[in-house]
Amino acid sequence: MQALLKRAARTPGGRRGWANPMLGRIVLLAWLIAAVALGPLAGKLGEVEDTSANAFLPRGAESAQVNTELEKFRTDTVMPAVVVYTGEGAEQKAAADRRAFAPYVADGEQVSPPMPSDDGKALMTVVPLDTEDEVTDTIDELRDIAGANAPPGVEVAVGGPAGSLTDSVAVFDGLDATLLLATAAVVTVLLLITYRSPFLWLLPLLSVGFAAVLTQAATYLLAKHTGLPVDPQSAGVLMVLVFGVGTDYALLLIARYREELHRHENRHEAMRIAVSRSGPAILASASTIAVGLACLAFADINSSRSLGLVGAIGVVCGYLAMITALPALLSITGRWVFWPFVPRAGTPARKERTVWSRIATAVARQPRWSWLSTVAVTGVLALSTAGISMGLTQAELFQDKPESVVAQERISAHYPSGASDPAQIITTTDRADEVREAAAAVDGVARVEEQADRTPDGELTMLSVVLSDAPDSQAAKDTVDDLRKAVDRVDGADALVGGTTAESLDTQRAADRDLTTVIPIVLLVVLAVLIWLLRALVAPLLLLATVVLSYVAALGASNLIFENVLDHAGVDWSIPLMGFVFLVALGIDYNIFLMHRVKEETARLGHVRGVQEGLTSTGGVITSAGIVLAATFAVFAGLPLVTMAQMGVLVGIGVLLDTFLVRTVLVPALALDLGRHFWWPGPLSRRPQPPAPEPAHRPAEQHEPA
Repeated sequence: MQALLKRAARTPGGRRGWANPMLGRIVLLAWLIAAVALGPLAGKLGEVEDTSANAFLPRGAESAQVNTELEKFRTDTVMPAVVVYTGEGAEQKAAADRRAFAPYVADGEQVSPPMPSDDGKALMTVVPLDTEDEVTDTIDELRDIAGANAPPGVEVAVGGPAGSLTDSVAVFDGLDATLLLATAAVVTVLLLITYRSPFLWLLPLLSVGFAAVLTQAATYLLAKHTGLPVDPQSAGVLMVLVFGVGTDYALLLIARYREELHRHENRHEAMRIAVSRSGPAILASASTIAVGLACLAFADINSSRSLGLVGAIGVVCGYLAMITALPALLSITGRWVFWPFVPRAGTPARKERTVWSRIATAVARQPRWSWLSTVAVTGVLALSTAGISMGLTQAELFQDKPESVVAQERISAHYPSGASDPAQIITTTDRADEVREAAAAVDGVARVEEQADRTPDGELTMLSVVLSDAPDSQAAKDTVDDLRKAVDRVDGADALVGGTTAESLDTQRAADRDLTTVIPIVLLVVLAVLIWLLRALVAPLLLLATVVLSYVAALGASNLIFENVLDHAGVDWSIPLMGFVFLVALGIDYNIFLMHRVKEETARLGHVRGVQEGLTSTGGVITSAGIVLAATFAVFAGLPLVTMAQMGVLVGIGVLLDTFLVRTVLVPALALDLGRHFWWPGPLSRRPQPPAPEPAHRPAEQHEPA
């Protein structure tokens, strides 16, 4: 298996590989042709994105079944917009708006008369819209009408399901382009800082561009022809992941290539060696991340499955581009692309003493104190997870409060809170009356609407149930639970309870199930990869434990930021699982780069010197890679949707912890403290130490970084 990995990492090129000058030109031409051919398909990714309610719900959830059944009703094309008026003189404004709203209603429907609240301080008008029209454009026009000519002191807000949909779409409108531009800008700046060259940064960025086109085209084709789930959230994260992971691999490969240029006059030979020796670690990393993300296929929540599967495609495409297109570009351009710091054959690859050699020496001097201190720091951060408030209401999902949320708050203040967004019950028509009676008797139900809708064949009936509490409150969720129990007791009704509250409840419970299902699978998969790569058991177990500790610490630190800096009301239910999968996959990534090199050096220098040399050699490039990856995910923090902002903050903090604490101090210190037992039961655990340690730095011509 190890031989297979090495062969895969060295392709293309056979024995001579990149030493063949023509190979780079052929590979680059192939990528250019592919980019031109696949470009139109990449632009179609938005066409296969699923924006329906079920795209973000658990598979087989009762609320998702209700959404499916609603397609059988004539009224499934009707979505209400709810306009709420408050203040003195609202009656005249509401009456005038009712006439102005009339041209926008669905066929056969009409605008409801303004309904006064019990306290007499508000009016509510329902405008039934046809979902086959452009609902978001219609809502914009309704808001223009409602906002015009309002008397002093009268406030108007347009919300309801149609308003909420419009505000949600606005969050994702142009999201892909925004994320792409922001991520490209961040990566460009960081590459300029890293390389201090006006030319070199263009090559990894161009290679990532190839990867992005391939990723989008492949995702589109798989979604169209195999049913791959794609939603706006996963499509947005996809580009950030490709840029982040692709740039990481570029940094590692270019660092190795630069060092080989110090050893070899022929740049093609230098590239062949760079690809053959760094390729196995990059391939192992890409495989671990892709397989880890693919484990989300076992999740119940459709959006989680989409993010995992789409992300795995992005990682694979990023790997292919970085291991082929980037070497081709570097081979063709030659040494001058590194200007003004051009690597010359026969010159040292690095200074005699570096920051990382000093860090390695310091860790080796007191390894036990080093890892205990690191565990203490991460442990303190992890304590903050005890105070996490899980779950966000609809109003709390946005960093800036949209109009639909304002409308819901005003409705909740003056009407039964669920009046604008009732629960829905689908039942067989012959048992509808019994179901109605059972539902009306449930505590927390304000009323069951008299009007009921039936399917064209008359077999099914839909009942609207107004809840006393706000649709996304815990009290409303408890009422839905009681509703489901009550209607289930009606024999032969086959009743299903859905709606916004039911969807929130089902998602919350599925998130809990996914945590207990997916996390063990991810841990087992990553452990298996580490055991295979390192040929040991103790080292993989410790590495996995350090990544889990880093994740918990990142979650705790992120919670402090959510509460005290970003002023979030809590943590979305999806964040713990998404954060775990991303951080375990990405965190173990840096450990793979480090330990692949440490294993190589241990075989040559012995355990203690091998750990020191591995950390010294990989320190700079892995740190740069971690900063780039953290910065790309930090782009999410500025998005209006709280869920995506939280994921960006969590992954960014976790990557930085892995880069500066776990990989730099914790893992090397544990390895040094355990000595050769770290590699048990592999052959390195039985290898005797060399009689005398070698110097901390060896000449460039002997240097073989990972």
